[in-house]
Amino acid sequence: MSLPVRERSPRPGGGRHRRPVPTSLPPDAPVLVLAAPGSASGVAAEIAAVVRMDNPQIEVRLTAVDTLAESLPADRQAVVVPLVTWDDPIVLAEINKAVAASGSGATVTEALGPHPLLAEALHIRLAERGLARADRVRLLNVYSPVDGVILGTVGGERAVHAVQPTAVLLASRLTLPVIAASLDSEPGVPLAAERLRAAGAERLAIAPCLIGHEAPADVVEKAAGQAGAGHAEPLGAHSAIAELVARAYGSQLAT
Repeated sequence: MSLPVRERSPRPGGGRHRRPVPTSLPPDAPVLVLAAPGSASGVAAEIAAVVRMDNPQIEVRLTAVDTLAESLPADRQAVVVPLVTWDDPIVLAEINKAVAASGSGATVTEALGPHPLLAEALHIRLAERGLARADRVRLLNVYSPVDGVILGTVGGERAVHAVQPTAVLLASRLTLPVIAASLDSEPGVPLAAERLRAAGAERLAIAPCLIGHEAPADVVEKAAGQAGAGHAEPLGAHSAIAELVARAYGSQLAT
């Protein structure tokens, strides 16, 4: 029987786990604008809801990238947080163009990754599917559900390069080889699977480094079928994603 998998809980207190945003803000504090590629519904709306619940002192607006200019406030500063896991140049160019067209002077943050919280969330998503041990304490066990992990992204070679640091962080958590690969182009998942199996890893799993709106819903399942691998669900509205959004906003307040 598998043990229940718990998501991370808030870590109150000081040090590196201090709150990313002050508990109170002035009325004219910048608006947090979440810019989602594609639709501002579904998983993007779920993430916005979590951010609002965790940070009631922030005014949070959610918009699709192509309607960003209309969503920026005219009378207040705004911090635009792209809802992507890597600095996709196409998405960021669209966001910057919209900000410039609005004349609002809004600040645009970097993408949400790479970051250790992404690796933590990826680990949990794998564990939810029985493809990884639920926590690092259990690494004392000799049994591992898989022998190697493919960190899946979309956006081709540039995306694969951008998520390499997250692959290293995830490999450290799992104590398993992790190779980044593109789910929708080259260098693709079949090549990554071939490399892992050549190194002796037979049981493979795909960990999608995706929030969920960046690619067709079946892209992970198709790639897993091609590679003969199991797969986790995309990151979705994991609490770590909401915290990374708050951290991006909070870092702009600090500057």
